[in-house]
Amino acid sequence: MMKYLRLGRTGLKVSRFCLGTMTFGNTEWGIDQDQSRQIYRLSLEAGVNFIDTANSYADGRSEEILGQLVKETGNRDQLVLATKVFNPMGTDINDSGTSRRHIMKEVENSLRRLQTDYIDLYQIHHVDRETTTEERLYALDDLVRQGKVRYIGVSNEYAWRLCDALWISEAKKLARYESLQPQYNLIVRDIEEEILPLCHEKELGVIVWGPMAAGLLSGKYDPDQPPPAGSRFANMSPSPDQYANDRVRAILRTLRQVSEDLDQSMAAVALRWVLDQPTVTSVIVGATSSQQLESNLNCLGWRLSEDHLQQLDQASGQPARYPHTMEDNIHLRRADAVRMPSLNTGENS
Repeated sequence: MMKYLRLGRTGLKVSRFCLGTMTFGNTEWGIDQDQSRQIYRLSLEAGVNFIDTANSYADGRSEEILGQLVKETGNRDQLVLATKVFNPMGTDINDSGTSRRHIMKEVENSLRRLQTDYIDLYQIHHVDRETTTEERLYALDDLVRQGKVRYIGVSNEYAWRLCDALWISEAKKLARYESLQPQYNLIVRDIEEEILPLCHEKELGVIVWGPMAAGLLSGKYDPDQPPPAGSRFANMSPSPDQYANDRVRAILRTLRQVSEDLDQSMAAVALRWVLDQPTVTSVIVGATSSQQLESNLNCLGWRLSEDHLQQLDQASGQPARYPHTMEDNIHLRRADAVRMPSLNTGENS
């Protein structure tokens, strides 16, 4: 049964399973409109109310297909539609980034392709070092005030930049980021150091992308072999040989063992591990077939045991880095200081 959580501190509730539509209309490793319709409708039947896309997916075709499908089912008000802005959408020097000009232009294009008059969650897709945070936030705040966007979020952001943006929004009384969309899976756990604690402290929703590492955690690829030409793994991995190492092999062995213990697919266990992390709101999952989506939906309705969580955590854990190597246990020193004899009265005085 589908469960729903509030998106960060907002009152908006989203399904824990978010349908990713990067595959919609992608002619290289994606699916056509008819296949997209099957996956879209199967997701709705499973209780999904949260759908993620981006203006740049398939050069806008993903948004177009999604908009048509929503129009067919006539349930726009029951859905939470999320899209993004940043990537190049033309050949002009100003056809990318997060300048006021580009944001204002692209939100209109996304609204047109999605056939809607509002976007529930409008997200900054990547880090823009050439536009000030103030310019970006003022433009997004205007869209919220105009009613074209309900909430704003960010993806692939550094912790310090995210914290700075939250402070600027508070100080200048602007709409603030209510969610972060980061990469997170058993192989890529970097956000646990700084980003997840920040999201917890500031009450941001966490919408995870890449929970199966472009299919590697499904067990259909061998990390020691070149990925099949044209596969998403080949397309998404900047250097696929980075996965041919002992840590990844150990993760896959443990994941396979846990999946056999539970009589679940490796993909379902990998997804369940992400969902069982305390700060995660929703996990984005795409599919290229109804069978694949149904398999992924098997991650719902159960939880990993503490023993299985520990096995997966141990296999996938990464060495701590400074300042964690020095500070992670420093709270014990502070607690011990409170109990020093010189601070007590009674038998230790």
